[in-house]
Amino acid sequence: MNIEILKRIIREGQDLIPQIELYERPIDFEPTGNYVFVGIRQCGKSYMLYQRAQQLLREGVDIRDIVYINFDDERMQTIKSEELDAILQAHASISPNKPYLFLDEIQNVTGWEHFARRLANQKYTCYITGSNAKMLSRDIESTLGGRFWTKYVYTFTLSEHLAQKGIQLDNNWMYSAKLQGDVERSFSDYFHFGGFPELHMVVAKRIWLNEIYNKIFFSDLVVRNKVRNEQALRLTIRRLAECVKQPTAYNRISHLVTSTGITCHPNTVMDYVEYMRNACMLFSLNNYASKFAERETVKKHYFSDNGLLNIFLTDDETSLLENLCAIHLHQIFADDQLFYYAKNIEVDFFIPDEQTAIQACYSINNPLTAERETEALLKLHKYVPLKRAVIITYNQQTTIQREDLTIEVLPIWKWLLE
Repeated sequence: MNIEILKRIIREGQDLIPQIELYERPIDFEPTGNYVFVGIRQCGKSYMLYQRAQQLLREGVDIRDIVYINFDDERMQTIKSEELDAILQAHASISPNKPYLFLDEIQNVTGWEHFARRLANQKYTCYITGSNAKMLSRDIESTLGGRFWTKYVYTFTLSEHLAQKGIQLDNNWMYSAKLQGDVERSFSDYFHFGGFPELHMVVAKRIWLNEIYNKIFFSDLVVRNKVRNEQALRLTIRRLAECVKQPTAYNRISHLVTSTGITCHPNTVMDYVEYMRNACMLFSLNNYASKFAERETVKKHYFSDNGLLNIFLTDDETSLLENLCAIHLHQIFADDQLFYYAKNIEVDFFIPDEQTAIQACYSINNPLTAERETEALLKLHKYVPLKRAVIITYNQQTTIQREDLTIEVLPIWKWLLE
């Protein structure tokens, strides 16, 4: 690799990074930690590199010691793993200090992990992104041997979505009729189309989301996993979207797909779900009340962004509401902290460590619906004493007292902004 070309690329990155305007996301970093950013396509992994670089500049790091390389750059297309050391050589001719390395889309270089391991061993500080089609979290753990932290990057939360639109909330925002109106109007967009950072600039949002889905489908699912039966995979994804509120067994999905005339074994469905999880398109919750064997075969599956789910739905606001609740909770709690509860009663979300239970219900205007939701929380409270019980609705707020249990009824937009 030509050193002069690398020096030019490094300088271009140094000129670019201070000029980038971005919404700074609330992610903390270990000062000397090395990181690999993982997340669904278009969730903002590259922007996390820019954000971290700008943070380091504010902390006093010299711009000459920032090395940003985008391996999608056509000038980097032919570089081989044994030539990656030329990046360090090029920087050494600019500055005597150890650089902070930002390596974007490095998976384009076969054998990149050997270079990354050496950087960590030699005490460089390094930040890496890569396409989920070629570099997944489980691969990172096996190839980098604990030398890098895996940082999951999600699509925007509601507060990030509002901030990106210029809606700034203070501690007393809910007492401002104007701000509350701005929040409710902006939330409708977020509720239906999700939180992909670039989406706010797009008019044809559904078309854009379909294009992202197709990229994920072909690159991250079909190509990476060598899926031969594309139609079975497509139908599996659609059936999972239609069943998003329900505990679902793999053999049930298999039966639904097979009923269309396409053979699909339950083990194949299990593989497809794992592929989707690896691509950060899907996550799953276990039943807190079930035995181990059943936990592995019957789960609730949610999409990692409401926009992706919505392209499969025609008119199911209830599914979108529960899915958004699941996204919010999944970003806060680890897999071994967040469950659903189904044994004689059904509760949508249960966080045992917090003694918290949550029901998602679009509206409780119907007295029978309100009774069903509150009764489930009350019964769970008798099995497992609760400190907090909540019913999340689209726009209703009240308090329900049942025996010794106080149940909060909250609009989802207000709950997301707690």
